[in-house]
Amino acid sequence: MFPTITDKVHWTTADLELFPNDGKRYEIIDGELFVTRAPDWKHQEVCVKIATELEIWSSQTNSGRTAFAPGIIFTDADNVIPDVVWASKERLAEILDEAGHLTGAPELIIEVLSFGELQERRDRELKLKLYSSQGVREYWIFDRKQIKIEIYRRENGILKLAVTLYREDNLTSPLLPGFSCPVERLFSSVIQGG
Repeated sequence: MFPTITDKVHWTTADLELFPNDGKRYEIIDGELFVTRAPDWKHQEVCVKIATELEIWSSQTNSGRTAFAPGIIFTDADNVIPDVVWASKERLAEILDEAGHLTGAPELIIEVLSFGELQERRDRELKLKLYSSQGVREYWIFDRKQIKIEIYRRENGILKLAVTLYREDNLTSPLLPGFSCPVERLFSSVIQGG
């Protein structure tokens, strides 16, 4: 029998090897393929700012490592590229494979929303569900349009919205003792329009 238009293709990690290295992000969530263009400049500036703050804190405390857009292979049907991740040194030793890919959940995953309904739905719903089921302890969603950060924390085994921070707030986390950063600083390039 031939597949029909309604048959859903189930993509796997092996399928990703067949795609070109063309600057696009190819991600699989629950066997569904998502292809997005490379993030724009302001998106990347926000990623750089939060990763820099996390890396400075990590260096001062000698507690973990930060990475931009690392591949995370949770399962054969769940292979994603978050914007920024932070993992403790202990956790990183458990989840980093020989090829340099993460194969389990780091403690913290950060996504900066890309514009568009499909991209927002992917980050707010599909990735939230995936990260929750895989054991991520905190998930931060940066919203450049509204200059806010939604902080999801693990509670009773799932990620739940714990707090929403705005430009006048300070970003802190029980996961990162002593870490503190003004939200406005993280969005400064968006706020200034530069």
